[in-house]
Amino acid sequence: MDSGSEQPIGAILIAALACIALAMFGVGLATVAGVFILWIGSIFLANARPPQIESQPDTDIISSKSMAKLIKHSATPLLVIEGSKVTLASRSAQRLLGKHIIGQDVRMAFRQPQAIKLLNKQKSGLAIIKGLARRRDIWRLKLQKIDTSMSVIELTSLTAEADISRAHTDFVANASHELRTPLASIIGYVETLREDGTDLDNKTSKKFLETIHREAQRLESLVSDLMSLSRIEAEKHDEPSGIIEFGKLITQAARDAAGAERLDRVNFDIDDTLRIKGDAQQIEQLVRNLTDNALKYGDPEQPVSLQLTEGKDGQARFTVCDRGAGIDPQHLPHLTRRFYRTDPGRSRAAGGTGLGLAIVKHIVERHRGRLDIESQLGKGTSVIVRVPAVTGEVD
Repeated sequence: MDSGSEQPIGAILIAALACIALAMFGVGLATVAGVFILWIGSIFLANARPPQIESQPDTDIISSKSMAKLIKHSATPLLVIEGSKVTLASRSAQRLLGKHIIGQDVRMAFRQPQAIKLLNKQKSGLAIIKGLARRRDIWRLKLQKIDTSMSVIELTSLTAEADISRAHTDFVANASHELRTPLASIIGYVETLREDGTDLDNKTSKKFLETIHREAQRLESLVSDLMSLSRIEAEKHDEPSGIIEFGKLITQAARDAAGAERLDRVNFDIDDTLRIKGDAQQIEQLVRNLTDNALKYGDPEQPVSLQLTEGKDGQARFTVCDRGAGIDPQHLPHLTRRFYRTDPGRSRAAGGTGLGLAIVKHIVERHRGRLDIESQLGKGTSVIVRVPAVTGEVD
């Protein structure tokens, strides 16, 4: 018997003798029994051994089968290279480069000078490659060495970032040009008036001042539209919560846009019962922009029609039609781009900023709607806005 088992037996004998002594001194048997039980329990607890923990297998070692499964379902294009051969490729990599890359020389899979240069170095590193799947694609290739024979290639698309950067650059360039044109005109006429003002007759001076005023108004409109576009884009993810009487708002906004001098050209066919969930200020701006465009670019001898009806699937369908010269089909996909004009000279002469339809598009998107533009040369243009209608009572 080992010392561990002898020690509890001796302690039990001592406990028994102590309890007998207590009984002899008149302590009740129930109390003596309780003390004995507690004493014995404490002895066994003190000598208890902790449970043995069975050794677990090393989970850090990942089998090749597990690695293949992990790579296969990765959303990022990944390739495992052994030597110079592609042994594993994620589904996303196979969609990008083709299923035939498995077992192929990795340099044949890419055929990109920058990629081949990195692969030939046999060292971890990065390379930027273009035109991998499409002509304007941009990808970052990251090569990570695992051991002397195995490497992992990770592909990250930079196309979206490049597109955003290009769009930002184009926007700044276009905005600068649009702002510079009226400013140059204003400065030129002001300098002429300052230098030669006393030598100019009243008629010429008045003409110069009218030009300055017109260009200043154009500049004000441009800055206002730029600010509106910026606000709408900042709120595009916030769904509007206000309830709008759509028909009534259209009638009022269109009357304001037309003014007294053009109101007789506007025909209304409005369902006043339709309501939508929206931002009243932005919807009013949408109606104003579309009405003003139709009156500006439509035939001045022909009416402009505004119609609001209940469309399919609970949509409120707002249509603005003019009977003008129409728009060439090649321009239709680009009309909502910032500063895009089918006829720049005519647009500027009419006071357009080139941002009206871009603002309309962003307002429609914020209201979870759809914008369509239809046009036929010689017959006119129709702009259709569909937004979800509100039915029943709203809390």
